[in-house]
Amino acid sequence: MANTLTNLLPAMYSALNRVSRERIGLIPAVRRDAQTARAAIGQTVYSPVVPANTSYSITPAVDEPDTGDQTVGAEALTISNSVGYPIRFSGEEMKGLQNGGTYADIIQQNFEQAFRSLSNDIEADLASLTSRASRAQGTPGTAPFSTADDLTDLSATRKILAKNGAPDGDMHMVLNLDHSATLLGKQPTSWRVNEAGGRGDSTARYTGNMGLLQGMMIGESGQFADHTAGTGASYLVNDASLSAGDTVITVDGGTGAILAGDVVTFAGDSNKYVVTSALSGSVFRIAAPGLQRDIADNAAVTVLSSYTPSLAFSSDAIVLATRLPAAAEADKAVDVTTITDPVSGLTFEVRVYPEYRQTLIEVSIAWGFKMVKPEHAALLIG
Repeated sequence: MANTLTNLLPAMYSALNRVSRERIGLIPAVRRDAQTARAAIGQTVYSPVVPANTSYSITPAVDEPDTGDQTVGAEALTISNSVGYPIRFSGEEMKGLQNGGTYADIIQQNFEQAFRSLSNDIEADLASLTSRASRAQGTPGTAPFSTADDLTDLSATRKILAKNGAPDGDMHMVLNLDHSATLLGKQPTSWRVNEAGGRGDSTARYTGNMGLLQGMMIGESGQFADHTAGTGASYLVNDASLSAGDTVITVDGGTGAILAGDVVTFAGDSNKYVVTSALSGSVFRIAAPGLQRDIADNAAVTVLSSYTPSLAFSSDAIVLATRLPAAAEADKAVDVTTITDPVSGLTFEVRVYPEYRQTLIEVSIAWGFKMVKPEHAALLIG
């Protein structure tokens, strides 16, 4: 190959600058475990989880209190994806592109597509975690933020996180593009400099980068998928002792499916709960922290209609572990480097493989992901 990776670095960095503008609002917001240690596909990575300790009343004594021990837990994440993106040219193709003066632009666009594809794959995996959130705010089929200067949908979703104990100052709302378009179109007063005593922020009007709003960092993602609700109807609670905090719901009667990701309500309770495990054997599950109040036996269960989701969370709710893919000692790559996207923080590996009269460039990354604290995540639905 006439060009080494050193010569290709300008093209790679130019591609990163372009792909960084893609709507990947989840990747930068979640908790990261992004060491560059190698990991094979299927390897389990453990993320530490520190429990809360019990406080005590201070009483003067000769010795200090014999307390404070704790057992640090660990959430297991599996490196479930190891993905490479190929860029390949034959010698004749490269010669023709170089002679035509288009080689530099085409190689840059190939890197751009590689970084975009891999980033979007990871963003889509994170977006799939909507079915693991604790509760929901909003009405299916009704777009949030439809009324100018009414941010109740945002404040009510934030209330769910606050009530569940999510840390203040670390709350994010990542909107799907439909919801963000509605919000941007309404231009809240806080974004109108001339109507906010000179303190407004006009950035959102011109760039779409919404920044901080009502104590939440607002981002966008193009990877949220609409949820098609199950057909479950007429189910009743079948548990005389269903109490606040319970996550296992037993039902009887009724027909049809209750699916993971469905949003359900119970008679006598205004909260909207996200189903994390589909109905099977008369039982389905909701996420922690579970029911917010006791539910009476035979209370009606209602499955809400299909919806479009956005996701609110604190960073500690979701862990993303990324690694460089495993490589054998006898790997035939003749040149290897890593490159880090300054916006998403993702580190990609680039390898060059010489083949018979052609060259393969591989851009790759391995990753795993998990919702480790569902009580610190909530849906905004519309």
